[in-house]
Amino acid sequence: MIPIAKPLIGEEEKRAVMEVLDSGTIAQGKRVEEFEHEFAKYCGSKHAIATGNGTEALHVALMAMGLRQGDEVITTPFSFIATANSILYCGAKPVFADIDQKTFNLDPESVKSKITKRTKAIMPVHLFGQPCDMKALMEIAEDHGLKTIEDACQAHGAEFGGKKVGSIGDCGTFSFYPTKNMTTSEGGMVTTDDDKIAEMSRVYRNHGQVKRYYHDYLGYNFRMTDICAAIGIEQLKKLEGFIQTRTANAAYLDKKLGGVKGVVTPFVSKGVRHVYHQYTILVENRDGVNKRLNDAGVGTGIYYPVPINEQAYYKKLGYANDTPASSAAAKKVLSLPVHPSVSKVDLDFIVEKVKEAVK
Repeated sequence: MIPIAKPLIGEEEKRAVMEVLDSGTIAQGKRVEEFEHEFAKYCGSKHAIATGNGTEALHVALMAMGLRQGDEVITTPFSFIATANSILYCGAKPVFADIDQKTFNLDPESVKSKITKRTKAIMPVHLFGQPCDMKALMEIAEDHGLKTIEDACQAHGAEFGGKKVGSIGDCGTFSFYPTKNMTTSEGGMVTTDDDKIAEMSRVYRNHGQVKRYYHDYLGYNFRMTDICAAIGIEQLKKLEGFIQTRTANAAYLDKKLGGVKGVVTPFVSKGVRHVYHQYTILVENRDGVNKRLNDAGVGTGIYYPVPINEQAYYKKLGYANDTPASSAAAKKVLSLPVHPSVSKVDLDFIVEKVKEAVK
């Protein structure tokens, strides 16, 4: 079976972890500080604040931006559920705008239609590794006095207009889960140029402490360990190489599947760098195609089969199925392997089996 995702862990990561274990300091320490510094430098942000996972990064960032009970945040229903759940954690309300059918990202015109007096922020998700239309979204935010928080959990190294995601809005968030373009096993990061957001993110991730054993806020234990940071430091060094391989693999699939009847290959917007966290096609009879590929030995992913506003819990909260583009995409999306472990032989096998499966 060719897996849909596979982390690449080398001897460098193993040595780095052993150095941490041998040091006796394995919780948050100097390695976390080093990882934060290097990741901020890579993204082009003034600050980077490490957390235990990507969901925690979203939660901390929203709190640090001052989100409170009754506030509204406009976001996408076509994402992993952590995007919306992080808003609920703050006592605020997710408001779902629809997506652009080509990119699967937030549609700026739909965002405009969802703004109310209670709207405090827009949370775009750079889905599958392709940046949202940040120019349009930032203009909307500026016109209405709103904050922007980039959910870049799938888009490490992606760029819009020459700027890396996570450095465009008021803050950005990243995940380092093993399926991502780089990993720390579990981990997350908040990036920002705003000194206050950075300060409060550090406070909230560490039990609300303003200094040791002085707690001015209700905070959480959202810290990253030096073990995870040691892996992240080495993975970050390799990230550009990982991206180049993913991009080359995606280009090969584009070439071989572009003319295949029944397959719509990924659309890439002008002026962006797509980093292909997922290579997502559209097919009819998706579930049947998916089963045939799995049976043939091609690992696939369906991201996502049910939009967030159609999930059982959100239906209980009163959300309606009112995002038709998201609902339509959920029935047709299918992701194919493009991670750096995929070989040329693997790619040809995937192409062959996709052609057979869609017939």
